[in-house]
Amino acid sequence: MKRRALLGCIAAVPVLTAFARAPKYILQRASSRVIIDNDFAGDPDGLIALAHQLLSPKTRTVLITASPLDPKLAGFAGIDPARTAASGARVAREILKQLGLRNAPPVVTGAEGFAGGEARPNAAARAIVSEAMRDDPLPLVLTCGGPLTNVAAALRLNPAIAGRMTLVWIGGSSAPDGGVEYNLSTDIEAARFVLEETALPVWQIQEAEYKRFQISVAELSSSLRPISPAAQWLYDLYQQLPPFVQLGGSVTFGDSPMVSLTALAPELTPFTTLPVRRILDDSRYGEQLAGRQVRVYHSIDVRLNFSDFIAQMRLNGANG
Repeated sequence: MKRRALLGCIAAVPVLTAFARAPKYILQRASSRVIIDNDFAGDPDGLIALAHQLLSPKTRTVLITASPLDPKLAGFAGIDPARTAASGARVAREILKQLGLRNAPPVVTGAEGFAGGEARPNAAARAIVSEAMRDDPLPLVLTCGGPLTNVAAALRLNPAIAGRMTLVWIGGSSAPDGGVEYNLSTDIEAARFVLEETALPVWQIQEAEYKRFQISVAELSSSLRPISPAAQWLYDLYQQLPPFVQLGGSVTFGDSPMVSLTALAPELTPFTTLPVRRILDDSRYGEQLAGRQVRVYHSIDVRLNFSDFIAQMRLNGANG
């Protein structure tokens, strides 16, 4: 009897040892590399999505590139229209500092204007090409929450990168015939080039879908603000909006769907595969292009995204 009890205790030792060595949190391994391109000097939602992506253990952010704002919009917001990409890069570096990340990715300033069909090479385009051509076992995703200026410049610089990454883009009108939408219309030539003239796989989140990402001001105040100094810094961005922006009872986290499609079970998110159509001068859609398709995602889970963002911020705050 005593021998059986002793054997039972010995058999339990490996199990107890395994529990003793278990990590503090459930382990998650990155399933993709991510380049984040955005006009960070614009609406705060780009920085919210940036913070969320950086904190997600399911992706490894390897590069951050800053794109320009429309000069008129920059002027209204009191930003130097000639240095909006540089301003965006500066605030992107600040959120890296606020989050206190180890091994933070580089931040590279992109184009400081819209070159039409030229899409001239710039530092961001060169950095995108360099990362895309680097061999790595993890697949590469480029998320873009603004105009496709830097993306087009990178593809012109080296068209081969189209076969080495996937683009997740916030942009384009959801109307059946298209229409004006900021990210598409601000640099329509870049959008035309990427969508019509390259083979780059595109996952698109159109206007009607990204505008669904609404968070109440009260919830933002009660959930985000108290978490940490980094959370307070992000929250304060909404208290520094230009005077012409009049908030209602909610704010739009319009760039956050990119995190859902890269870090939160994208295989469970519904999409429709549609033919790419030519973009007309007024941003409406024209004829279909044979053999060229795009995935248009819809019904993305807003609550899952926001809950994960708040939880990641809490974990970051708890870890100092």
